[in-house]
Amino acid sequence: MGLVKVYSVSGWFKDRSNVWRKFRIEVTAINEGDAREKVYTRIGGGHKVPRNLIKVESITEVNPSEVKDRYIKQLLSLDKLVTW
Repeated sequence: MGLVKVYSVSGWFKDRSNVWRKFRIEVTAINEGDAREKVYTRIGGGHKVPRNLIKVESITEVNPSEVKDRYIKQLLSLDKLVTW
């Protein structure tokens, strides 16, 4: 298991009204493939869009000091995370 990184994923998806919408999402992931899967899950689940209507244009690693997502910033500031 590797270190978790922050990726910025941008692209387009076609919504229910048949309009292409631009998106940019920051996600935490182990690698670029994992980041792509998280975006498919988030957009597909939230907007009921099948994967073939989600077009990922770019996946770039983001420096932790440049993260804009408030939730990810809070996760990065933790010393440790305990779940049960």
